[in-house]
Amino acid sequence: MTWRKSSYSGNSGGDCVELRAGLDAVRDSKNADGPVLEFRPAALKAFLTALRTSSRGA
Repeated sequence: MTWRKSSYSGNSGGDCVELRAGLDAVRDSKNADGPVLEFRPAALKAFLTALRTSSRGA
């Protein structure tokens, strides 16, 4: 499986996520062997939109 790290992830660690190449799953980049959240494409889009919206209001 190929994973892509978020462009917001720096080289110094922090809160980082990765997307699976098919854009159907996310995981914590600091724990590559840990749990993976799998989504249907429309559900992943809604999840990512919700994350963006909530981070702007924080």
